[in-house]
Amino acid sequence: MVDTTAPRGGRRLHLFDLDGTLIRGSAAAVEISRQLGLSAEIERLEQDFLARGLASDEFAVQARELWAELTPEQVAAAFDGAPWLSGIREVWADIRARGDHCAVISLSPDFFVQRLLEWGVEAAEGSRWPSVPFTRPIHRPGVLDASSKVRIAGELCGRFGVRPADCVAYGDSMSDAALFATVPETVAVNADHHLVDLATHHYAGADLREAYALVQRGAAGTPGTRG
Repeated sequence: MVDTTAPRGGRRLHLFDLDGTLIRGSAAAVEISRQLGLSAEIERLEQDFLARGLASDEFAVQARELWAELTPEQVAAAFDGAPWLSGIREVWADIRARGDHCAVISLSPDFFVQRLLEWGVEAAEGSRWPSVPFTRPIHRPGVLDASSKVRIAGELCGRFGVRPADCVAYGDSMSDAALFATVPETVAVNADHHLVDLATHHYAGADLREAYALVQRGAAGTPGTRG
C-alpha cells in the first residue's frame, strides 16, 4: 500500500483499464468474437471467467482455440467497431500537455491493446499473445491477471519517474480492485457497486473527458463524482 498522505509530486501517471472502461459495455474479446460470428461462444467463456472463477490463462487458451482462423483484418475491424468512449485521444493529449503520463493496462491480448498507442497513450500493456494469424499456442506465463496490473503499474512508475502516490487509476470491475487498493486516487467508470464503493470518484456515461474532469476538479478541491 502506498503512503497516500505524502504530498503530491509534480507529475502524475494515469492508468486506464480497457474492457468495460475505455470500451463501454463490451470487451476486446467480445468485439473480436463478433467479427468471427462467435458471440454466443465468447459469452459463455466470459461467464466462466467472471462468475465461475476461470483463470485468465485458461480463458486465453480457450479463446485462442475459438479464434483459430482470426486475421489481422478482423482484428482491425473489431478495434474500429468497438463502442469506445468519446474523448479518449483528447484526454491523453491533455495529460501529456500537462507533463503527466498515461498508460493502459489490460488483461486483453496485446495485439489489440497496443493499437491504442496510435491514439496517443504512452504505454499499452496487455497479455502476451502470439501474432495474428496464429501459428503458435498461448504462452501461459505471458497472460496477465488482476495482480499483474499492480506489478505493471509499479514498473511504469519506474519507467516514467512517477511515485505510486501520484497515480490515478480508472477501471470498471473487480479485476481493477487490487490496483485501486494501491493508488490514492481512483475513478470507477461505468462500474458496478462493488468497485464504486472502493473508488474516489465514480462516473456513468459515454465520454472519458467527463470522467477525467472529476480528477481535475478533485485536484482543485471540488467534489468529483458524476453518475
